[in-house]
Amino acid sequence: MLSEKEKLDTLIRLGVELNKVSDLDILLERVLTKARQVVNADAGSIYIRDGERLHFAYTQNDTLQKRLPNGEKLIYSTFSIPIDEKSLAGYVATTGNTLNIEDVYRIDPTQPFGFGRIYDKASGYKTGSALTIPLKNTNGNLLGILQIINAQDGTGRVIPFSEDDEKMMHHFAAVASVALERAQMTRQIILRMIRMAELRDPKETGAHVNRVAGYALEIFEQWARRHELAQQKMERDRDMLRMAAMMHDVGKVAISDMILKKPDRLAEDEFEIMKQHTVLGARLFLDQQSDFDTAAGQVALNHHERWDGSGYPGHIDVATGRPPKENALPDGSVKGKVGKEIPLFGRIVCLADVYDALSSARSYKEAWDEGRVLEAISKGAGSQFDPELVEIFLSRLDVIRSIQHRYGEK
Repeated sequence: MLSEKEKLDTLIRLGVELNKVSDLDILLERVLTKARQVVNADAGSIYIRDGERLHFAYTQNDTLQKRLPNGEKLIYSTFSIPIDEKSLAGYVATTGNTLNIEDVYRIDPTQPFGFGRIYDKASGYKTGSALTIPLKNTNGNLLGILQIINAQDGTGRVIPFSEDDEKMMHHFAAVASVALERAQMTRQIILRMIRMAELRDPKETGAHVNRVAGYALEIFEQWARRHELAQQKMERDRDMLRMAAMMHDVGKVAISDMILKKPDRLAEDEFEIMKQHTVLGARLFLDQQSDFDTAAGQVALNHHERWDGSGYPGHIDVATGRPPKENALPDGSVKGKVGKEIPLFGRIVCLADVYDALSSARSYKEAWDEGRVLEAISKGAGSQFDPELVEIFLSRLDVIRSIQHRYGEK
């Protein structure tokens, strides 16, 4: 439990810390963690406004988390609720007023809002106190709702949120909203680039790239824990990876429509042209100004490399599109990248992308059932994929399925 001085110090550092996070999903996680830390809350959720509805975007619950085996994650359903006065979050979104409820099971029946007990019944959790706060941008427009649940005293007993807690959260929400607006803008810029690619290649949808990015992030987090990666580096790398993974096929914007939109499998010469999307995508990030440029370039270039060296484009100079002399083979082909010559981010996104491609319908095939997909992934360990990453992936199927559901095609 933080002292008053520690709470103030956290608020002072908050803006700097949140501005280091670029990816929207990772920012939501960080905002909720810090909010709960400041007022010692057991649980909480964030809703993001989507038109006239609130999308349930992220949740945390320490009590339920402790019931899980070490390293496991809470699996939660995604849903949306209308912006009206019937729910706590809807009421705050409608009125712009903060709600500080001492006990959600004892809300005055004359109030227009109430508490839905379905989640408590399903999970065996007991919600008590709840503080629900609007997240607004500098123009006063609603971005979303921050809801923190079950304030605790030093012994872990659930208590109401105090007036000081409420004031602290108002300051917190103001700082967090600035970071949230920036991260949403970044996400929209990336998705607009994806939509440009989608105009050329119907397979390259926002849902697809969000799924690939979500899978990649889960694989990386587990890999980082196995390899005892320093927490600060893991946090920085996961932020860069998630955004970079979304851009893995951006080079397809330079490929002919006759190839991208061909309803059948590509001929050999057409496939050779298609392969160039890796190099063309990497060229977009040659003028590297940030860690994101480096990560995005690595992913774009390497996500079709294979663990056994038979992938593409191999050891090639991105600027020229030709291999250095030492990597040019006598038959004119390029020496492939083998094993850990392939950057980690490329190996991860390769696995995530193939899983999503096999699980999704294409113009030339139906979506494979999960059993067939997992069999193909397992057989590819050591040939197409890094075997350690396959092992990690197969151990996280519950999380993978939840990501797949969350970013389903609309």
